Amino acid sequence: MTILDVQAGERDGFAHVVLRGELDLSTVPKVDEVLRRIEESRPPLIVLDLSGLSFLDSTGLRLVVTADQRARDGQRRLAVVRGSESVQRVFSITRLDEHLEMVDDVSAVDSAGTPEG
Repeated sequence: MTILDVQAGERDGFAHVVLRGELDLSTVPKVDEVLRRIEESRPPLIVLDLSGLSFLDSTGLRLVVTADQRARDGQRRLAVVRGSESVQRVFSITRLDEHLEMVDDVSAVDSAGTPEG
């Protein structure tokens, strides 16, 4: 059984990365590698979909924050699709949900500018 499944592709003009399973110390390197590979092509927007995550630890949280910082440094955007209640609790407790571009689902992302709604 795979602890984390990562699927990456292009959708409506942006990079879409979907995570399913657990994002923790053992799986962060896999996701970081995928994100950095995508970043090399400099897409204006990367959507990181956490809706399929069942667990997120502090190393997973750090991965999201550093990916967001790299996007900002490159004048790009990282939008994060909210995860399960337990995953979102990590963002709420740390108040990072107030600093990241978080959306309810991928259809709520406006690839030309800001989140819709």
